[in-house]
Amino acid sequence: MHLILTGATGLVGSAVLQNMLTRAEVSRITILSRRPVPMAEEYKDKAKVIIHKDFEVYDGALMDELRDAHGCVWALGIAQSQVSKPEYIKITETYPLAAAKAFGTLHPSSPFTFIYVSGEGATTTPGMLTPFFGRIKGNTESALLKLHKSKANFRPYSLRPGGIDESNHPEIHKYIAKQAAYKRILMPVFNTVWSGMISPSKELGRVMTELALSQGERLEGKGIDGEGRTISNVGFRRIAGI
Repeated sequence: MHLILTGATGLVGSAVLQNMLTRAEVSRITILSRRPVPMAEEYKDKAKVIIHKDFEVYDGALMDELRDAHGCVWALGIAQSQVSKPEYIKITETYPLAAAKAFGTLHPSSPFTFIYVSGEGATTTPGMLTPFFGRIKGNTESALLKLHKSKANFRPYSLRPGGIDESNHPEIHKYIAKQAAYKRILMPVFNTVWSGMISPSKELGRVMTELALSQGERLEGKGIDGEGRTISNVGFRRIAGI
């Protein structure tokens, strides 16, 4: 199956890409990126990087490249602290929704599965104490669900990882930014006393790839919300078997 990936140079995107590259079920990967993706250089027969500058626009030539894709992992994102609020909204909400609307037209009569990387703290029912990032990610989750209701073949999942732990994922270490010292010190502690809120990157990459390969059916069970389309970190860990 042909899959689409964004955010491939980040931590989550690197975890997903590494898994996609090793799976026989994934025949082709189209990576939309603002810059080259070093991990993909070793797999040019399977992964194609398209330098894409404007994630609000998907012209005819690009859509032709994506015509036979049946799933996408949207891992493009940024920390709220790194950009202004308007820029954060653009990256976190505007970009994925523009892509979702475009990709949902690829196959009018067959499913297209769209995995949105949200995060713990996101909510579709914000209150006065809801952090800004949680409100914006929640807005995106709601908009994706609304799009699904108007276009049944478009099947989104919003996955809310917790603290991402890449320590047992050496395959991606040379491709990601060096993690902060405090994280390297605290992660073993969190894994011991707060494991339910940790997302191991190797398993995260595997689960997201498997969801993108699926038919996007409604999920059930502990940690699943949003009409079967929102997966909390508890739900992710259950699906991953950890």
